[in-house]
Amino acid sequence: MRFTPSVKTVKFSRSKIFLLAALLILSYSLLFTQPLQGQENQDSLNPGYVEVFEVSGLLDDVLASALENSIIDAQRNGANALILQMNSKQAVISNQRLVSLGQAFMDSSIPVEVWVGPSGSTAQGRVAQLALLADSLGVSIGSSIGKTGEYVFSDLKSSSPSQAQIEILQNNTLEWNEAIEAGLVQCNRVEIDELGKTLTEKEQLARCANPTLGDFLVNRDSFVSEVIQTDDGPRLSPLTKTKINRLNLVDQLMHTVASPPITYLLLVSGLALLLFEFFSIGVGIAGVLGAISVSLSAYGLKILPFRSWALLLIILSILAFAIDIQTVVPRVWTFIGQVMFTIGTIFLYYETNVEMSWIPMSVGIVGVLVLMARGMPIMIRGRFATTQINRQ
Repeated sequence: MRFTPSVKTVKFSRSKIFLLAALLILSYSLLFTQPLQGQENQDSLNPGYVEVFEVSGLLDDVLASALENSIIDAQRNGANALILQMNSKQAVISNQRLVSLGQAFMDSSIPVEVWVGPSGSTAQGRVAQLALLADSLGVSIGSSIGKTGEYVFSDLKSSSPSQAQIEILQNNTLEWNEAIEAGLVQCNRVEIDELGKTLTEKEQLARCANPTLGDFLVNRDSFVSEVIQTDDGPRLSPLTKTKINRLNLVDQLMHTVASPPITYLLLVSGLALLLFEFFSIGVGIAGVLGAISVSLSAYGLKILPFRSWALLLIILSILAFAIDIQTVVPRVWTFIGQVMFTIGTIFLYYETNVEMSWIPMSVGIVGVLVLMARGMPIMIRGRFATTQINRQ
């Protein structure tokens, strides 16, 4: 007897096949879309990175240009924030250039934050005014900010600093704890930290002091950290990466040359070498090195605020030394030259925050005195004696 399947059974089988196929397609779609959703969530939690740029020494044209480029690059590269590690006593750029730099702070699409540190650092003069425009400010323990002088950012529409803060800093220098009390440093005191430790009042204040750059970073909204367990207990581990930016080799050289002590020492050594070359036969290495030193010092003097009459005294003192070198015996012109050189050295720079310390001034004054009184006559006698022997 032959079995013949009914039409109804065939139709039911086909329906089951279509249903199974639909379930398989749905399962595969869920299987492949789930990892994509997970990847999207992971990307949204990406901690990113912050850029750190060091503002050290006088704020000159070289450093100002590098700072502007750092703001542009940080925005273009997608950094979470730009952190400025600051230790500067003054700006030697024009007010117009400084205002343009302040406008770049305010127009930045990412936070521009300033940390005055490490310990012993300071932000003074117009550089301190620039720091007040930052999205947040930190002052490390042992550092200070103040003596801003006349405020130059009045035309900029900025919510910070307040008029009271401007007046406080105009003629005063605030230590880290005073800056917190004045509201310059944002301090959100917490009784229990991220590791679950109960903090004393002193420790709560110390958290706002940001003694190291790492302490300043972990307290920023742009910086992500996580708590990990170690053998020594829980600690914070940074997730956000840090990229350190510095001046390139050429910019660093020109920035160093434009510092007050380096410019002064290059000028003094260059003039001394040229004087020696003037009393020597032919053109030697002393003349070449002297010309290079004087040229570099001229670049520094172009940047720095100096008194023309003080510079003239230094140059005239070299001419006074030259008169006595002719006789190979230090006499009255050496004394007159030393007096002019000392006065010119002390009063060369006229801005308080640009003045040299006593160390480079002492090196210059004592060095020239010893060189002109003892060394130079001996060298000149030796040169002339050698020439006469060769002629004989």
